[in-house]
Amino acid sequence: MKRFLTQNFRAGSPARSARARARRIVLAVASLACGEFAQAQNEAAPAPPPPESGSNTNIVKMETVTVVGKLDDAREQIVPNLGASSYSINQSQIAAMPQGENAGFNQVLLRAPGVAEDSLGGLHVRGEHANLQYRINDVLLPEGITGFGQELDTRYVSSVQLVTGSLPAQYGFRTAGIVDLHTKSGAFAQGGDVSVYGGSYDTLVPSVGYGGSAGNLNYFVDGSYDHNGIGVENPTPSSRPIHDYSNSYKTFTYLSYVLDDTSRISVIGSATYTTFEIPNTPGLANDPANVFAPGGAPGLPATFDSSTLNERQIEQNYYGVVAYQKSVGDLNLQVAAFGRSSSAHFRPDIIGDLFFNGVASDVDRTIYSGGMQADASYGLGEKHTLRGGLIVLDESSPVRTTTTAFPIETDPGNPNFGNPNGFPRAIVDNYNLNALFYGAYLQDEWKIVPKLTLNFGVRFDGFDSFVDENQASPRVNLIYQPAEATTLHAGYARYFTPPALEAANAPTVARFIGTSNETEVKLDDSPKAERSHYFDAGVTQKLFAGMQVGLDGYYKRAKNQLDDGLFGASLIPSQFNYRDGEVYGIEFTASYTHEGFSTYANVAWSQARGKDVVSGQFLFGQDDLNYIKDHWVWLDHDQRVTGSFGASYLWKHDAGTTRPYVDALYGSGLRTDLTQADGSVVPNGGSAGPYYSVSVGCEEAFKIHGKEHLKARLDVVNITDNIYQLRDGSGIGVNASQYGMRLGFFGTLTYLF
Repeated sequence: MKRFLTQNFRAGSPARSARARARRIVLAVASLACGEFAQAQNEAAPAPPPPESGSNTNIVKMETVTVVGKLDDAREQIVPNLGASSYSINQSQIAAMPQGENAGFNQVLLRAPGVAEDSLGGLHVRGEHANLQYRINDVLLPEGITGFGQELDTRYVSSVQLVTGSLPAQYGFRTAGIVDLHTKSGAFAQGGDVSVYGGSYDTLVPSVGYGGSAGNLNYFVDGSYDHNGIGVENPTPSSRPIHDYSNSYKTFTYLSYVLDDTSRISVIGSATYTTFEIPNTPGLANDPANVFAPGGAPGLPATFDSSTLNERQIEQNYYGVVAYQKSVGDLNLQVAAFGRSSSAHFRPDIIGDLFFNGVASDVDRTIYSGGMQADASYGLGEKHTLRGGLIVLDESSPVRTTTTAFPIETDPGNPNFGNPNGFPRAIVDNYNLNALFYGAYLQDEWKIVPKLTLNFGVRFDGFDSFVDENQASPRVNLIYQPAEATTLHAGYARYFTPPALEAANAPTVARFIGTSNETEVKLDDSPKAERSHYFDAGVTQKLFAGMQVGLDGYYKRAKNQLDDGLFGASLIPSQFNYRDGEVYGIEFTASYTHEGFSTYANVAWSQARGKDVVSGQFLFGQDDLNYIKDHWVWLDHDQRVTGSFGASYLWKHDAGTTRPYVDALYGSGLRTDLTQADGSVVPNGGSAGPYYSVSVGCEEAFKIHGKEHLKARLDVVNITDNIYQLRDGSGIGVNASQYGMRLGFFGTLTYLF
């Protein structure tokens, strides 16, 4: 039985010290950044240089710099994005986004074309469910428990690339988009920074980062603490959520040792620990007619104030990567081993959840991942470049759940039929899941003529777990450049997407029969691998110096379309399959840079739908299953129109630099249920409605003794204080209402050394 999450908490007065610190930060930044901005000389300045790996401008040349640069270039030759749609964001562009390096990593990706915002930090690329693969320096980052913590940190990003469309054969498993994050390394700059960021919603974020080199060793380390009062989206339209504090501790380390001028070893490590309060909705009705309200459920109080609920979630993520790279002549090779531990523990308010939902579930889920990846390229003359590789990933997921529920009267002749007939009891439901992912590929980049390139190949993927499936997937992309300013591409890819182990459920539905956690539907078929055909074509055109536009269209037809959602009160997702799936759309991008001025705009239109649920049926009500069996339904993350826009200008003057910016996001709205005139409900038949958010800000860098040593920044998020809803609590796999952030003022002070 799909349950509506009724959650809310006490408004509790925020810590005065945190609020005072935040206010002082904002006032200081406003004085420094805006005051200096007003005095800045309006001079034309050359375009900013490429982003550096450190925070300081005091670059120290080292003998290893040339070698590192060549190895970086060689690494990109191993896994190029031939024929796919690629969108890159560098440090300079991040600085022109709201909150800069202190923005959540998902906020950075929202500025790429076709990326729609969801609640709880979720993202959807080109109308698909999660299905995103993350890579760090071209090495796979195993999947973690899909919660709402932001494990990846914008502070250590040198550049990030989103690759979509018809992917070359080196990419498998997760194919909606490849997020390839390149980290700061310390090879090209020595120095660090100490920063304090804070402002609205009791936000306070101290952080420190340092990069440099010692002989052949290059390194970068970063650490931060994030405290704020809006860790999860507000379930109400109020300006401040109730019971929504979060605290996050993050560390990151990158080490790279150059063995010789053709090889190096790199080590990456990261740790994140985050605690969340789940925000509350005040004023939920204490209805005596409610089966779980007073008079109907033994052991519950007569009334309950929903603003005092105390649900919480703890998320932990740890990962490590060791990579060896070799580049000799026409051969480039990288071999990497990786491991990860990820967990999410949802802690209910037992009395409150029983009062409003009749069920309180304590869910503790962990996933351990380990594997290796090898990729290589070899040039065969001027016309052919062969590429191949393999990957093996082993995962184990212990799940520990204790569900407190009421026994229910099951005798139809009893007047209390369907109601609690005793005190609640705890039901332990523990199990372990395991999965083996494996894949290999081979492809050829064939330069048929100087302006025409064909990249074709095949990959083979397998998944061995609660189902055992595999598939050979051909890939082909054609790139044609009829003129220097024009590039066309077209491609086809066969995809094989295994279920995500961290979102799978063991078949334990029968344990809850006769309780308030009994589901209407008892069928629970295991999730299956999604198999799809994907077509993509597009063109990019340089109109004139600095101005470029692009147009891209795509179509996907899927069998066993994977999707997931939040069913019940837990904030840990569960997945299921539609028998058939279809996703298609079009994207337009434009960018212009001239001297210090830079602007971009992205607009995407898409449709995503599915038909007939063929796994995880117990997550649905029978009426919904009956409707979906015979009708196409829009997927809950379907959003017709998604847009992003940004503009900034970098002024250089004697005192330093000034960078004002403006930024905007638009969405036509995610799906909701639609109630028709006859009272029947169409699953995902409606929309939450269009929304927008406009932000502005200014960053000022001050020179001390001729070098930039101090930065001050002011960000005003959602400057119009627009109230907009991401979710209204209805729809398939949607269990709560969520609103976007209201007006917020944030400031940053940074000292560079």
